[in-house]
Amino acid sequence: MKLNLLIALVLPIAFFAQSNRNAANNSDYPNAFTSGSAKVHPFNNSSRFFRDWAISLGGGGAFLQSADVNSFYDGKVNFGWNGYISLDKQISHTFGMSLQYQMGKTNQKALLPGEAGVKAGVATAWTKYHQISLLGDINFSNLLRRVDNHSPYRWALHGYAGVGFQGFNTLLLDNDMSRWNDNPRRIPIEIDQKLGLDSFFYQVGTGVKYNASKLVDIEARAMYIITGDDSFDGGGHGFDAIPRYNQLTTGHSDNFFTVNLGVTFKLGKQETHLTWWDPLQNANSRIKLLEDTQTDFVVCEKGDQDNDGVCDDWDRQLDTPLGARVDGAGVALDMDLDGVIDLYDKCVTVPGPVENNGCPVVSAAAPASNQSAIDQINKHFEGIRFELNSDKIRTKSLSNLDQAAEIIKGLGSNNQFMVIGATDARGSAEINQRLSQRRADAVVKYLESKGVSPSVLTAEGRGKTDLKYPECDPATKCPEWKNEANRRVYFTQK
Repeated sequence: MKLNLLIALVLPIAFFAQSNRNAANNSDYPNAFTSGSAKVHPFNNSSRFFRDWAISLGGGGAFLQSADVNSFYDGKVNFGWNGYISLDKQISHTFGMSLQYQMGKTNQKALLPGEAGVKAGVATAWTKYHQISLLGDINFSNLLRRVDNHSPYRWALHGYAGVGFQGFNTLLLDNDMSRWNDNPRRIPIEIDQKLGLDSFFYQVGTGVKYNASKLVDIEARAMYIITGDDSFDGGGHGFDAIPRYNQLTTGHSDNFFTVNLGVTFKLGKQETHLTWWDPLQNANSRIKLLEDTQTDFVVCEKGDQDNDGVCDDWDRQLDTPLGARVDGAGVALDMDLDGVIDLYDKCVTVPGPVENNGCPVVSAAAPASNQSAIDQINKHFEGIRFELNSDKIRTKSLSNLDQAAEIIKGLGSNNQFMVIGATDARGSAEINQRLSQRRADAVVKYLESKGVSPSVLTAEGRGKTDLKYPECDPATKCPEWKNEANRRVYFTQK
């Protein structure tokens, strides 16, 4: 039964390893993971930026816990010991494998119930064992580490699971079955299990590692070992076996746990071991990658004398003023094409002469010019949209208001203007009046936030008394585009 289960575990692993080997042999450069122009070379020991081999050893206590004859008897603990040594291979920053050898000894006691127990007295047993196992190692600290946590860390939580083979020799001594005639000396009952294919066991556990230095880790580890054998404790095997200590509990596997303190020696010349190397956030590794890069990049061979971010090799304007925004050819931007670059233009979106800092010149004594400016502002006011039944201006309308603000500022502060809000004929007059006033106020408030003087503008709501298309009262008499045109905000001189 055990042999069949072991074969079922091993075959998928062997198949997967063969598949990976064949896939690796078929890979050519450049491939899907390269651009074809980069410096490409095989991934081998010389190209690594981390170490991934280690040797671990340690020891501590061993305690038979789930057994007929166990280490916890009469409120006392019968201490055992164990020691281990392993060869460790870190496959990724979250997973590794270890080939481990462990040996140790457990000490245990038990008492048979009733008359048999009185006759036998308290039995003492001890088990010497040795094990060879293959362990999987999951680094939970790297697996669950937050991507935005860029701090170095020295502690790591690990989880272990694996299978192996064991051999053990158990001796049990009591006052009944160990008796030899009337000889006062007692001969222990012996159970000897040789290491073989039918003696495999399972183990799981956890450990906390501390990165003491780039060469050494220290670890506290606890492992739970499922032997799969009912005679490991010396209590015999089978219901009718002798000695009959195996009748004390109903389980068929004597399990024990170990608590160890160990040390890991990290092998290799690289600065960081893969256990402590996180490709998403390990700053030291990033520095290492940059240091090993052989190519020197020259951004500007002739420099950038005006510091505009465009190399002199292709800069068409080598004397760009400091702080000016430029295009890809290094020419200072002039959004309204009035000859005043945006750095000095006080009306960026409206053309104006250099003498007026790029803003249009409108004389207070020239009403025709004022009217022209008002028409231009109203052109920007067309299509101003608000949230439904609200005075909140929709985001897509803000750019139009920004351009209107530039024109108003260019007209000077000696003029007085009105921002008028109007609605369509739907709804009551009272509701429409309040809504139109709030919308006119919202436009004035926004224009003032863009630098328009508060003394220039006045808001007035006219509700549905100021219809652009008076024939649309009631609203059902007109198509929707006319009703939409009635819902407006416009600009006029006071």
